[in-house]
Amino acid sequence: MNSRHVLLISYPAQGHINPSLRFAQRLIHIGIDVTFATTVNVRRRMAKASSGDAPKGLTFATFSDGYDDGFKPSDDGKRYMSELKKSSSRTLKDIIVASSEQGRPVTCLVYTVLLPWAAEVAREVHVPCALLWIQPATVLVVYYYYFKGFEDEIKANSDNPSWKIQFPGLPYNFSKSDLPSFILPESAESYGFVLPSFKEQIEALDLETKPKVLVNNFDVLEPDALKSIENYVFIGIGPLIPPAFLTDGQVLLSDKSFGGDLFQKSDDYIEWLNSNPDSSVVYVSFGSLLNLPKSQMEEIAEGLLDSKKPFLWVIRANQDENEEDEKLSCMEELENLGKIVPWCSQLEVLTHKSLGCFITHCGWNSTLESLSCGVPMVAFPQWSDQGTNAKLIVDAWKVGVRVKVNENGVVESDEIRSCIEKVMGDGENGRELRENARKWKSLAREAMEEEGSSNKNLKAFLQEMGC
Repeated sequence: MNSRHVLLISYPAQGHINPSLRFAQRLIHIGIDVTFATTVNVRRRMAKASSGDAPKGLTFATFSDGYDDGFKPSDDGKRYMSELKKSSSRTLKDIIVASSEQGRPVTCLVYTVLLPWAAEVAREVHVPCALLWIQPATVLVVYYYYFKGFEDEIKANSDNPSWKIQFPGLPYNFSKSDLPSFILPESAESYGFVLPSFKEQIEALDLETKPKVLVNNFDVLEPDALKSIENYVFIGIGPLIPPAFLTDGQVLLSDKSFGGDLFQKSDDYIEWLNSNPDSSVVYVSFGSLLNLPKSQMEEIAEGLLDSKKPFLWVIRANQDENEEDEKLSCMEELENLGKIVPWCSQLEVLTHKSLGCFITHCGWNSTLESLSCGVPMVAFPQWSDQGTNAKLIVDAWKVGVRVKVNENGVVESDEIRSCIEKVMGDGENGRELRENARKWKSLAREAMEEEGSSNKNLKAFLQEMGC
């Protein structure tokens, strides 16, 4: 019986679930059993998307968060976080106790962001734990200093368009648009329940001596951020991407066997990509949560048409069954130039030879996947950590350009076309962006090799934790 057993609990959102499952995949490959705990609703969707039984070494545990049919934007966020804390805390204790009674004790607990109470459970039952941070280390550093004396300055200056701020240990000046949106005053009304969870997360880490934070990045990607908080031990273990997309070797465990994409649908987009020349296609996707207003969608459509580049655009079907999908006014012209799909396997697309550019919302999973596949980006951030990720894309890694919004907060079609031309054009700027993208692709793959930094970091962490 395997004496190494990690209990992994993930917040129930796809941006958390996917990297968590990929982390589980890494652990199982090393020879460690994983119990993956998440909500009833997410587990149902995972089971529906999965192509078969769970891989050997992986078991699932579920708990009800009070929203077994799914959390809706109109639901009470504060109540949801309270119910989630109550249910998951109880489940974690039960799993740990039951596992011990079965002769396979939990040797380490790993939890994702927005679940800070998991660390408290780990202390109560004397199990070592670590946070799996599924955003860049830079974002955690910003949150840390926000709660360590920078809050008042940010609140007082967030209306000043020329204001900039620098945080200890980070080499960049940040404007308002570069900061995580949840720390800005205007987010309080809609997402007021989120910031207290980040504060609770920092407080939970501060209760530990040298808390360990596993980061979905790699050492050379954020060297300053990984060292900028003296009290924390940052451990780069990424990119958390299926091995098939990082090496030329055999696929060890497929993403689909984990139910890793919760909205899987088949389409003929690969055949369409095959029909296009190398490095010619613009890929457009805004993730699994964002719903852009119709006016912005129309501007994107016009910008794509003006670019005259073939494109693959993911437009998700409306999740509200009571509302019909709004059709774009130029749909016929769009379908003549490019292809619109409700879903695609993003890594399959990003590794396709026809890809030349990614217009992205800059979610961390998408950003890291694009970096790891060597695809330059047009950064189109919306909320959460995305503005900070866009800052890194443009200023730190120099693999993309960022769209400018007009006075109404809309990115106009001319700006979209211009950004596509900058990234995909033959000018010096475009060539430099593409060369940098190829460089980071190589560095990401190096980090994940047997003797790479991320692989060695993970094994050292596991050894220290007794796994």
